[in-house]
Amino acid sequence: MRKLRLDPFNSLGTVGSIFTGGTLMPEHIDLAPSAHWRELRTTSEDWSDIAPAKLESMLVSSHLIRAFEEKVLELAGQGLVHGPAHSAIGQEGGAVGSAALMRSSDHINGSHRAHHQFLAKAIRHVAPDGLDHSADFAGGIENLARKTLAEILGLAQGFCKGRGGSMHLRWAQAGNLGTNAIVGGGVPLAAGAAWAHRHAGTGDVAVTYFGDGAINIGSVLETMNLAAAWKLPLCFFVENNRYAVSTNVEEVTAETRLSARGLAFGIPSWKVDGMDPLAVYLATEEAFEIMRNGDGPTIIEADVYRYFHQNGPLPGSAFSYRDKTEEAQWRQRDPLDRIARELQERQLLGTDAVANLGKRARQLMDDVAAELIEQVDGKRRIRPSLWPEESFRDFGIRGDLSEFEGARTAELETFSGAVTDDAKFIEIVAKVMKRRMSEDERIVVMGEDVHRLRGGTNGATHGLADAFPGRVLGTPISENAFTGLAGGIAMDGRYVPVIEFMYPDFMWVAADQVFNQIGKARHMFGGDSRMPLVLRTKVAMGTGYGSQHSMDPAGLFATSAGWRIVAPSTPFDYVGLMNSALRCQDPVLVIEHVDLYSSTGPAPTDDFDYFIPLGKAKIARPGQSLTVLTYLNMVHPVLKLADELGIDAEVIDLRSLDRAGLDWETIEASIRKTGNVLIVEQGPIGTSYGGLLAAEIQSRCFDWLDQPIQRVHGGEASPSISKVLEAAACARPADIERGLRRVMAEQGRPLA
Repeated sequence: MRKLRLDPFNSLGTVGSIFTGGTLMPEHIDLAPSAHWRELRTTSEDWSDIAPAKLESMLVSSHLIRAFEEKVLELAGQGLVHGPAHSAIGQEGGAVGSAALMRSSDHINGSHRAHHQFLAKAIRHVAPDGLDHSADFAGGIENLARKTLAEILGLAQGFCKGRGGSMHLRWAQAGNLGTNAIVGGGVPLAAGAAWAHRHAGTGDVAVTYFGDGAINIGSVLETMNLAAAWKLPLCFFVENNRYAVSTNVEEVTAETRLSARGLAFGIPSWKVDGMDPLAVYLATEEAFEIMRNGDGPTIIEADVYRYFHQNGPLPGSAFSYRDKTEEAQWRQRDPLDRIARELQERQLLGTDAVANLGKRARQLMDDVAAELIEQVDGKRRIRPSLWPEESFRDFGIRGDLSEFEGARTAELETFSGAVTDDAKFIEIVAKVMKRRMSEDERIVVMGEDVHRLRGGTNGATHGLADAFPGRVLGTPISENAFTGLAGGIAMDGRYVPVIEFMYPDFMWVAADQVFNQIGKARHMFGGDSRMPLVLRTKVAMGTGYGSQHSMDPAGLFATSAGWRIVAPSTPFDYVGLMNSALRCQDPVLVIEHVDLYSSTGPAPTDDFDYFIPLGKAKIARPGQSLTVLTYLNMVHPVLKLADELGIDAEVIDLRSLDRAGLDWETIEASIRKTGNVLIVEQGPIGTSYGGLLAAEIQSRCFDWLDQPIQRVHGGEASPSISKVLEAAACARPADIERGLRRVMAEQGRPLA
């Protein structure tokens, strides 16, 4: 009998036989990746051939960025920067070399360490024809420096009015989508901008900057796959500065040549010396040619070095994770000195001119800082008049809904169009989307299997893929990537993305993009940026799909500022609320329920253009003795039981569930009448929406209540696979009946 060897490798490290009884001789064929992976190095001829004006402009930009960063560290050392000061001194070559080829209409975003990228792109926007060493910095450059520094100091004059600080810098007009404090979090958003460029056919590109720490994050790798599959003009620009805070790259990955990641996805990749700005420029030139020609994404890895620690004005050696010898060796390769030396050797610029350029850049920053900082009693402080007003705190969490001015609203009772009483709910879902997509070419739908299976897993997108080719996108199973991509599309502003989550539980997979990015974007970037995005998902309680496919997301989304939430309970309401969701300039969660999909109800036959206002509840049944607040699929059993039990209950279908969308006028008017409240929802108590609602009612309506607010909800555990246990985990008609009886009895009016 042949015995297995424990070690299939011989002393030469090659594969041998796994059997002792003989030698197997399989044929080995080396496989080549589908895309190239190259290291690019400059030659003396490259430096001779590059246009002198281009080199000089890169030098000026580098000095401006260096002076800016030095001023930030100076102020941080004086305690004047509230929060982090992630400088990129030493890394200017990567930013300046790549930005030198960008149009204003190209997009970039970056990570928490992105002052240099933000400024390089903005300088290119302000001075598209370049800057020479004697350029006048007054005007555009000075204003840029002032607004950027003001933002980092948290002042009202900043690009985001002080809300973004060092890590959240956005200037849409210059193509800066917004930098990001979540490591790797901005990469999917940049893919959205790239998709918009490709769909619009402009030839513009997007560049997303991130570091050696982010390269191993799932959302980055998911986005590489998606960008390659969809041939998006997106450059993944990896600044490999070797340290994620204090952890060096060799400790966290076996392949430290990070551009190798591109081989797995068929993405052309370059590795360059980021301390050589011309090498970065030439690699970017080759990458941009591929992307502008419609041939998909690229990767550039630039080896760079941050001279200082992760945060603040001290070097990394002060924290013992690297030594002074290493730091000195990298400083000898300074990118500013490299450009200056080449210009001097070609007798294009003298030593005095370079020194004067650095002096003028530092003077600019001294002047700008003097406008923001004053000396009082021997101490420096921010000028008090420059801080944002406290009343600005919540401005811009959501928009003001002014986009609905002049919109035609309707309720079923006042609708003048033709109505059928037995419309199937799921068919109406597809019909209203088809109507909106035919009227608005900006709408694009994406999600898993939405383009197949006759309209996805439930038929909600039936007929859309055939009717609107290129606008119904079946995605990979990568919620974080395609949700972030949709967020980037919304931030770009030219298109309106509609995402379908097959199940709401998948929001946990995409939680960073859903809550940290999309939900916070408008407020974080100053309150003026729009985020028109719709997220559709279905509650699947009762279908046997278990704990990870059955949640009601209302409670969790309601606690995340920035999201609006609607939950239609009838086909007619679905049309009006979906129309409103698609017009809204905020992200809107549209919750559906599998119980409703197969149900029938009243709906328009041909008029799908009316709106139901966001924030408007509906009295589904008037009454005087009890206020029942409910939503989605629980509206119908509540109505049925109220009739059967003969309760004079006022049943309110909330419809809008977010904090800003609660219709307090209707709710409070009902509670004043009844003094009695029962909240009914189906899902578990742990993630329930009713707890938030009850607390708000308690604070607003305490004096009108005759007894404590009562609630009907599911158990503590998520629904299980077992049919019996699943039923027990969810609120059922019997639970609703017990709740109705309890609330009436405790008011002293027990039911027979």
